[in-house]
Amino acid sequence: MKALGEILNERNIILEAPNPVTAEGFTQVPNFILRSATLSMGAKLTYAMFLSYAWHNDLCFPGQEKLAEAIGVSRQSVGTFIRELEREELVRVKRRGLGLTNLYTVRFRAQRKPSRALRLMSKISTS
Repeated sequence: MKALGEILNERNIILEAPNPVTAEGFTQVPNFILRSATLSMGAKLTYAMFLSYAWHNDLCFPGQEKLAEAIGVSRQSVGTFIRELEREELVRVKRRGLGLTNLYTVRFRAQRKPSRALRLMSKISTS
């Protein structure tokens, strides 16, 4: 049996970059997005790209062509993913006019389901 220290020293992912933050930056994606059963993989990736563009702001305005190129899909697919994010109220889109990029507001709307115990207590108290 291995000692805990040996186990903790084992790594299965190695990051080769002198400083990953300054090399290309990074994007944190909320777990409720990653684990969402209602979002497609493309919508999750599009949301992550919005976060990467809006890291220091509350909004962003990348073109759909740029987004499509960055995630390796067609512009039409990006449009589909954005509409999906709008339906879930995770992104708000403001159309700025012909030839201009849209303004995207990234929204955090994490909703935690009540625990089973809390649901049972609620049922008991209303009975």
